[in-house]
Amino acid sequence: MSRDVEDLNRRLLRARDAMDRAYAEPLDVRAVAAVAYISEAHFIRTFRAVFGETPHRYLQRRRVERSMFLLRETDRSVTDICLDVGFTSLGTFSRTFREIVGETPSGYRAGHGPIVAPHCVQLAAMRPRDAAGMGMQSSSFGEATSAAVP
Repeated sequence: MSRDVEDLNRRLLRARDAMDRAYAEPLDVRAVAAVAYISEAHFIRTFRAVFGETPHRYLQRRRVERSMFLLRETDRSVTDICLDVGFTSLGTFSRTFREIVGETPSGYRAGHGPIVAPHCVQLAAMRPRDAAGMGMQSSSFGEATSAAVP
């Protein structure tokens, strides 16, 4: 890997880390691209090439992951959780949650109680899958998917 590619990847990781830290705040592409010191258009293209999804979709998924935890572990209203994780509209939150998880936030809460397992197991078990049930989505890190055993 060339030094330029390594430097770009590091800057993209910094931008993704900034998104992880501030997922509940209003974020725009300009601000996150500035963290990586690249233009908005180049940031979107490069982020998608490196992580397999656009920055906007990554941020949505991150917010939904956090909301899944809050729905399982708290009794707070869906509206409060929606606003706390950074969505500004309950309709957008519900639609996005259903696209990513495959069920509504209320349905998810009814079917999933608190988890009593090691944190690493919780993360693996609760990672959003593709809603169509077609298996795992490609990960952000590009791990190979498991091949079916005949």
